[in-house]
Amino acid sequence: MNSFDFKIIKNDEKSSARAGLLNTPHGQINTPVFMPVGTQASIKTLCTKEMEDLGAELILGNTYHLYLRPGHKLIEKAGGLHKFISWQKPILTDSGGYQVFSLNPLAKVSQEGVSFKSYLDGSAHQFTPEKVIEIQHSLEADLIMPLDDCVPYPSSYPFTRRATEYTMDWAKRSKFEHEKNEKKEKQTLFGIIQGGIYPNLRELCAEFMIDLDFPGFALGGLSVGEPNEMRWELVESTLGYLPEEKPRYLMGVGTPEDIVQAVAKGVDMFDCVLPTRNARNGTVFTRKGKMIIKAARYAEDFAPIDEKCGCLACQNYSRAYIRHLFQSGEIAGLRLATIHSLYFYLSLMKEIREEILQGTFVEWKKKFLEEYNSSELKEEEEKIK
Repeated sequence: MNSFDFKIIKNDEKSSARAGLLNTPHGQINTPVFMPVGTQASIKTLCTKEMEDLGAELILGNTYHLYLRPGHKLIEKAGGLHKFISWQKPILTDSGGYQVFSLNPLAKVSQEGVSFKSYLDGSAHQFTPEKVIEIQHSLEADLIMPLDDCVPYPSSYPFTRRATEYTMDWAKRSKFEHEKNEKKEKQTLFGIIQGGIYPNLRELCAEFMIDLDFPGFALGGLSVGEPNEMRWELVESTLGYLPEEKPRYLMGVGTPEDIVQAVAKGVDMFDCVLPTRNARNGTVFTRKGKMIIKAARYAEDFAPIDEKCGCLACQNYSRAYIRHLFQSGEIAGLRLATIHSLYFYLSLMKEIREEILQGTFVEWKKKFLEEYNSSELKEEEEKIK
């Protein structure tokens, strides 16, 4: 019997937000959940013990990158991804499809799969739906994703329709391949819904995935440059097709306000590189918006990033010191900024869940967005731009 299980604990009465529990072979996940992105089996600048201390319940690894380096067979020899990186909580691996297309402008797509060259050494490779499932079986992640064809924005209707048809065919082949393997009891395969900006293609893809009876569904191909209003219309309409009793994962989203908005529409799972990537570039997230910590205005500011924050950085160091670390090229600056932003994201998810459970999410959402979007930090950021 598969150890995967999802239960909705509380539905918000004033929105579509919900709090749930997702059970996996490596533990329980409280939803809504944000998963930090460990592209190459590492959350940049941090170790897995630090991720555990921050309260992460689920992290993401990338099939494409791990296939190229160090190789899925090596990770399999190590006992799987959990043992390789010393992380005993759940892991989700994406299919690597997005990276194939974004990192390989000359990648060739066909019904069979996608052919591409390694960004490391130029060697030729091919990803088929079956190959991607094989790789993820070796990695032994708890939640795995099928190969999909993610189109850029903008893309024509004929081009997007072909990509959607590939995604559907690949999902069917992926499911068949997955169910042949003995590891199917330890891993759960989600279906990915594509369709670009075309509502009828997203509906077509959603219905196809539902018919395949995947235990969970991911919304892909969004937050790739389309207008915000269009994105939310597509998210809302697509979620409307999906069964309520199964988890919904919005891939690659996003900012704190995006996450809050998406939770209100019924999304359960998120991942995004923003908190860690921005942190390494000197921008951290706070309740009052983004703070460019390396800006000159903080040179003599001896307050913490956020006086109400309980993270290691805010409890021990000042804005002036962290700015000094960035100005000096010290790795400690990147680490402290990353610790703060991930703590902020993970604490935000806990707060969202608690508000849903208490029945006060909608009121909380309004206050949060007002504070986040009307702060002096945002004004200062605009001045710097």
